[in-house]
Amino acid sequence: MLDWMVWTVPTALVFAGLAVLLIAMTVWGRISPPVVRRGFLRIETDRGDRLYIGLISAAVVLAGWIAITDLSMWLALGCALLVAVAIGIWG
Repeated sequence: MLDWMVWTVPTALVFAGLAVLLIAMTVWGRISPPVVRRGFLRIETDRGDRLYIGLISAAVVLAGWIAITDLSMWLALGCALLVAVAIGIWG
């Protein structure tokens, strides 16, 4: 059915992970409604906003890493995760 997409296992895992993350955030939001607060981003955000900003920031880090250096993508993934977690916690 999805043979035309030619997905690799890592690509499928990324999209499955995003789906699980969105489902988990939805359930968490139903159990405990998000609270708006200000962090180092200097804008009022709730946890869903910070998740979105963190995911976009991680994508920018990964794309910038590819553009600037030939170092391992595992290092880039580590940096991107650190950025996303920092935004999620303190953003």
